[in-house]
Amino acid sequence: MATGDQAGMAEIRGIDIHKLVEGFKDVGIVLKNYCRVMPANAREIRWYSKYVTSEANAGMTNGILTGPTTSDMSGFISNVPMKALPVVIENSYTRTTSYVKKYFASSPLISNEDLKDCDPDVWADIIRDTVRAVNYQVDSRILTVMDAVGCGTAAATGNGWNVDADGDPIADFLAAKESIKAKGYPTDNLVAYMNQAEEKWLIRWLITVKGSSIPQFSSDKVGTGKVMEVLGIKIVSNQNRPTDTVTVFNPDYAVIWKEFMPTSSAVIDDPGIGKTVRVWCEGEAIRPNPYAVFKITDTIN
Repeated sequence: MATGDQAGMAEIRGIDIHKLVEGFKDVGIVLKNYCRVMPANAREIRWYSKYVTSEANAGMTNGILTGPTTSDMSGFISNVPMKALPVVIENSYTRTTSYVKKYFASSPLISNEDLKDCDPDVWADIIRDTVRAVNYQVDSRILTVMDAVGCGTAAATGNGWNVDADGDPIADFLAAKESIKAKGYPTDNLVAYMNQAEEKWLIRWLITVKGSSIPQFSSDKVGTGKVMEVLGIKIVSNQNRPTDTVTVFNPDYAVIWKEFMPTSSAVIDDPGIGKTVRVWCEGEAIRPNPYAVFKITDTIN
């Protein structure tokens, strides 16, 4: 091959790599697709969680500011006597500082000899898996923040979804909706994030255990082969979610991904030896509305 042809092939392969990385940049992303993605202008992120309080023993039990519950009628928002002073109600904010994390991975060095005669699908496989490794770590971080202490939580009904005698996923989903709605968040677009094991037992429970009670629903699910929504809650399963916990959340409120650097790539050319692909991104997950999340634990006995 002439020198000019070699240079041309190197340039073409470099362009192909960049295009492949760009094409695969969403591979492995699950939870990030259900987050609000907002830019982070600095590596230190200051943000606020909102809690509602007021004078005396007032607070927020259903997402609405309330007055103190005293016997003195002047302390209430409603039925206030003439010339009485208004009750004081206010929001309370807890400031938190988070720091951007870097996610960084590299493919192995691919020799010039392999570049010259390798199957193009090998390139795609290497690049896809490198991007996927980075994205999976981002999803794991989002899950850690989402599941942190402070959200609503309850153990699954009975002995779990895989126990026919007393397991009841529907009751568990209703408890999650009740908790989230009680804190003032809408429940018309909830997501239930689970391991594929929970998805298996959920489908089995709906079809085998309760199928005779709701035969039309059961036959529909057998026909489609998958459960997409239950009680209006979108079912999302992924192996990145550890088993024995199902997280139900409102994606419009639960977690924000503060993106300092989007998923990026670079081809490192080592002349005369080969090429390496690097993939990275930087960001951090924050949870400003913890009660837009509800964890169902002990789902599998």
